[in-house]
Amino acid sequence: GYVATDTQHPLPTVHYSGTASSPSAVRKIGCDIKGNINDRGERIYHVPGQEYYSATRINPARGERWFCSEWEAWWAGWRKAKV
Repeated sequence: GYVATDTQHPLPTVHYSGTASSPSAVRKIGCDIKGNINDRGERIYHVPGQEYYSATRINPARGERWFCSEWEAWWAGWRKAKV
């Protein structure tokens, strides 16, 4: 069963794009997951080591951004690249 507690676990900080100076537009140390939007408007994230990671470019003007964890990317509504 479930037990009610007073412990609250904070949700991740999700950075929304909008300006080039937004926190997600500038890569922070350790935040190396690339959030890319394809031509069909799908929000896809790429992790280091994936096939197209090196070729993927981030364009904040299009709403593309950096993530610090896969969980953060998933929470923001992005899916992992298939390759």
